[in-house]
Parts: sequence; C-alpha cells; structure tokens
Amino acid sequence: MSASPESPPAEAGLVSAHFHRVRRRAEVRFREGAPPPPREVARRPAHVARMLALAHHVESAIARGLVVSAADVAGQLGFTRARVTHLLDLQLLAPDIQEEVLFLEAVEAKEPLSERVLRAVAHAGTWEAQRERWREVRASF
Repeated sequence: MSASPESPPAEAGLVSAHFHRVRRRAEVRFREGAPPPPREVARRPAHVARMLALAHHVESAIARGLVVSAADVAGQLGFTRARVTHLLDLQLLAPDIQEEVLFLEAVEAKEPLSERVLRAVAHAGTWEAQRERWREVRASF
C-alpha cells in the first residue's frame, strides 16, 4: 500500500501506546495497554507450625485442668490417641528449633517439610542431635 502524495509521511517506529509482553507456550504476543499488576504471592503458616502451636495449646489445656488427659483431648477433637501423641511429641524439639518451625511459611500452598520429617527430628535424641538433624533437614528446603 503506498501513501498518497497529499498525506503526511508516516513516521517509522513511532508508537503512542503502551505494550506489554504476553507469553503463551512458544509464541510471544504483544498487547496494548499497561501490564497487569504483579500477582501477590500466597503465604500462610506452614502445616507443621500450626500443628506445633496446637500441641502447645493442648499441653496448656491439660496443665490448666481444662481436660483430664491426652485421651480426653483426642475424644473432644475427634483424633485418635496416637494422633494426639504425635502432636505432643513435637514439643520434644529443642526450643530454638521450635521457634524456627513456628515461623515457617507455606508459599503458594507448597509446604516446606512434612510433619513426619519433623517428628523424626524430635525423636533424634538429645537437643544437640536434634539440631544436627534439623540442619540437614533445613538444607533441603
């Protein structure tokens, strides 16, 4: 298509719109307008952090006499006695490890570690042995 002699010459490369890049599979397209705002990353306390907090809550309820025993807690919460024991075992962790666990976050629903792995750390023996196991586990996430 050629321009008529009366029309002003088109200026090459001059665009007055904002474009942003959109990737779909292997092709790249450009859309007019401002890019969409960045999506906020979904964060929440990790499952193990919530379970450790629950363990402290259960232990506090037993100590204050609100419930008679861990078996009573299991009945009230609909857990098995073994599950309540698993929760209470998390309190065997060294205090510094417990603090780190309480601050763990699940990012985009991806948990940093499982409760089973954390219980294995709790059952490692002395606090020094737990700290050694914890360093190994923490290096994996």
